[in-house]
Amino acid sequence: VQLQASGGGLVQAGESLTLSCTASGSRFTINVLAWYRQAPGNLRELVAGITLGGSTNYKDSVKGRFTITRDNAKNTVNLQMNNLQPEDTAVYYCNAEETDGASWTREHWGQGTQVTVSS
Repeated sequence: VQLQASGGGLVQAGESLTLSCTASGSRFTINVLAWYRQAPGNLRELVAGITLGGSTNYKDSVKGRFTITRDNAKNTVNLQMNNLQPEDTAVYYCNAEETDGASWTREHWGQGTQVTVSS
């Protein structure tokens, strides 16, 4: 599975960005699509995830500001980020959980896109 992410950039606090990611090359099911982030000196953390059925979960600090959506037909996932804050600054990674639906799951990672929020 190849994950191609885009949409990062430099914004000021309070502004918005949308990250997009497309998963391609899978013959199986992409069950979960998610966004993680990693700031310098920190561990990679889950920001938001969405299942094939549309269930979502969010990191507490982004609830109400970020919205994750997916297009199952296109295997794309978007992360709409509003009211960005300096603490959101990180490299954001797209993640896909691929499964055969019976016996295995595999995780795949995109290349990362930088989001920088200035105060």
